[in-house]
Amino acid sequence: MNIEIITTPNNALKETGFGSLKACQSVCDAISKLGHDVTLTVCETLRDLELIVHRKPDLVVLAVKYVSIENGRDIWLSEYLASHDINFTGSTREVLKFDSDKVLAKIHLRSKGLKTANYFTAIPGQYKSEANLPIAFPLFLKPLDAANGNGIDDLSLVTNFTEFESKTLSLYETFQQPILAEEYLEGREYSVAIIKSPDGKLLVAPVEIIPPESSNGMRILGEQTKQNDSEQIMKIANQQIVYKVKQIAIEAFLGLGIRDFGRIDIKTNKQGDCYFMEANLVPGMTAGSSYFPKACSIEQALSYREVIQRIIEAGISRVPEVLPLAIPALIDGDVVSAI
Repeated sequence: MNIEIITTPNNALKETGFGSLKACQSVCDAISKLGHDVTLTVCETLRDLELIVHRKPDLVVLAVKYVSIENGRDIWLSEYLASHDINFTGSTREVLKFDSDKVLAKIHLRSKGLKTANYFTAIPGQYKSEANLPIAFPLFLKPLDAANGNGIDDLSLVTNFTEFESKTLSLYETFQQPILAEEYLEGREYSVAIIKSPDGKLLVAPVEIIPPESSNGMRILGEQTKQNDSEQIMKIANQQIVYKVKQIAIEAFLGLGIRDFGRIDIKTNKQGDCYFMEANLVPGMTAGSSYFPKACSIEQALSYREVIQRIIEAGISRVPEVLPLAIPALIDGDVVSAI
């Protein structure tokens, strides 16, 4: 099978997909060891994408969602490849919007009856006092579409209006977009890796994420924690929690229309009720640290190579089967059939 992996320099993105070039190379090496012809392409221009279309690979593995080119224009790879009839891994552009817009995912899943944390969006100066806020403190503030804990730190948990205004302004100046303010859920954090096989069966691997305790006693899963890999990723001991976490993750996966694979993040309140937080549809694939492959290892005992094999299986199954050319069969010099 002729497979090509697409990535782009991460400094141009808010959402880093599979991760660094090293992470993408690990995916490339795993696919090569599975017996496929595979190349890793770093795309920076439209011409880079045009050359991929010209090469017509059997499958393109998308390590990022989009490529930023000249004049601040973003080319969404799933949309671009679909328009050129090129087979690719992961979800369609229509579904990827739920990854990039956390509020859109919440609205969509709420309409299907799933629990999500109460929320509102804010820009600096929009709310004049605590009495004007739609939800009472404490609140948790984060960027609307940034991934990998970007913009999240101990100051993300706000308990008064002064803290709310300060963090809203800080995030807005950095990300230049409305800020997502959620009711703070005091329970535990979980992440669920899901892979859909060609026959429609789901491999579901939930794990618990435990951030380190900071100097003020908080456990915030923020940017610095993720960069340092200082959080613990653990098997969930309580089987009742396992069932509830898997149930909401599967409902979210199916409800959003996710194709091939994705990661669903879930949090609980003090009573242990599960709430959908967000979906990551091009999850990190750094061997040894990213939640997706580690969850598959912890819960399903899959090696890194086996994880990569599973996530490309559905894409490979979409490659049209090419039958060999019919060769006339001769009997006594006469053509009698085609083999």
